Amino acid sequence: ATHYAIVNVGTLNARYEDGATVTLEDLLAKGIIKKSLDGLKVLGNGELTKSFTVKAAKFSATAAQKIEAAGGKAEVL
Repeated sequence: ATHYAIVNVGTLNARYEDGATVTLEDLLAKGIIKKSLDGLKVLGNGELTKSFTVKAAKFSATAAQKIEAAGGKAEVL
């Protein structure tokens, strides 16, 4: 089974500035996630009011929609 480090768009909205690029390494450095596991999965829980470029192994459909609706990019690695 593949185990992903999970982060919600609401967490990104609270912890990052508008226009930021969010990566697994950056989330680890900030202590938002504890382990990289098999990659990063972004889920759609929470509000997203800022535009980000998010680089992750997987996105839920809701997360990808929210990121793109806010003017950001969801890049699958």
